[in-house]
Amino acid sequence: MAPAPDTVRRAEPRAADRDVPRHGTAHFDEVRRVLARLPEKSARSPAQERSVQELFARGRAAREEFLRRHVREIYASLTDDLRAAPRVAELLAAAARHHPGLVPGAADLAADRERPQRAKEGWEIDQGIFIAHVLDDPVSGRHLLHAMARPRPRALELLDEFRRRDTVDLGPIAVHHEKGVGHVVFQNHGCLNAEDDDSNQALEVAVDLVLLDDRIDVGVLRGAPATHPKWAGRRVFGAGINLTHLRQGRISLVEFFLDRELGAVNKMYRGHSGPHHTGEAEPRSVREKPWIAAVDAFAIGGGCQFLLVVDHVLAEEGAYVNLPAGREGIIPGCGVMRLPRFVGEGVARQAVFFSRDLPVDSPEGRMIVSDVVPGAALGGAVDQAVEGLRATGLSSVLANRRSMRIAGEPQDTFRRYMANYARDQSYCAHSQAVADNLDRNWGR
Repeated sequence: MAPAPDTVRRAEPRAADRDVPRHGTAHFDEVRRVLARLPEKSARSPAQERSVQELFARGRAAREEFLRRHVREIYASLTDDLRAAPRVAELLAAAARHHPGLVPGAADLAADRERPQRAKEGWEIDQGIFIAHVLDDPVSGRHLLHAMARPRPRALELLDEFRRRDTVDLGPIAVHHEKGVGHVVFQNHGCLNAEDDDSNQALEVAVDLVLLDDRIDVGVLRGAPATHPKWAGRRVFGAGINLTHLRQGRISLVEFFLDRELGAVNKMYRGHSGPHHTGEAEPRSVREKPWIAAVDAFAIGGGCQFLLVVDHVLAEEGAYVNLPAGREGIIPGCGVMRLPRFVGEGVARQAVFFSRDLPVDSPEGRMIVSDVVPGAALGGAVDQAVEGLRATGLSSVLANRRSMRIAGEPQDTFRRYMANYARDQSYCAHSQAVADNLDRNWGR
């Protein structure tokens, strides 16, 4: 019987192993030699920078073509024929060791990490290309989504403490348990709950703990009372990506952009995957819970994106949401895929391209927000919403949220979107346009 189209084919010896390591490594070595002869990026002439970008582009074109033909066997070699389940960071590290012509090494990435965004050489783009091809392949991509939806080891380490103390402080994020509700609290106070690498890693651990704790049946997202002088004592939901960190070069393709969408946000939306990968297009989660968001003041950028995956959104009067990707020059996560389902494509384009605010009590805002209440009543409204979900019957809630998700955003739709996102976000983040936008809008 002929093998199914989606089965992994092992070749001995592997064609992939005979190909790119030689040519790709030679290309990376040539890039390094050229860069060593040139001044730092900010001091190069236009002609020098153009030659560097042309050199990068030639290698990337060859790498794209190679990965179109061989990504499945490369991925199989890095995952022991899908028996191991590395996360994106672990997968890229293994690829750098075993196939150094496909992705850059740790030294190249570390050097770029120390530079402001405008001065980076853009080695992360090659990581984005590799992950894009992994996700675009159904066999490899479904397996990677499965790996990214597993609980993180840090959450498993903290689970007993969380069950014992009902609270864990993760720095920019805290998580509490009270009466069967898991409260994930944004407390990145220095920047009004703006998101960065550290807060994103902490958020995923907090989401894991809510999903892992069997005492909890509903998760709640809300901002803690702020300590910022302008907002002291008031709660705020979220100010989106930390653009100061992005400008300084401190936002990572892997630990922020990819981990966020494939990790914390996807776990809120789809729950945890099981211990064994089934290869199904629409696998059932083993731990899935409904989520409520309580929006104080504003939900900007990434804050707005959370509202598109939870099951009930409450907001205080006068709050607003927006997705201002036009001012940032990057892709707002999965927001451009999900927002049109809520407000229509026309309004979504205005929000993304022209930074249109959506007040929560406007007709468009009410398409995202379920109820608008006075700020002092928001906590009580959360309690009522929790009881409403319980009264409906949580088994029914979960069955219906799965059905809506399968109809509105099947996992293969998400996988293909994220394949495009991995590549395009890496190019966007390292573009001249983003550097100019950050200097123009956030340089002060």
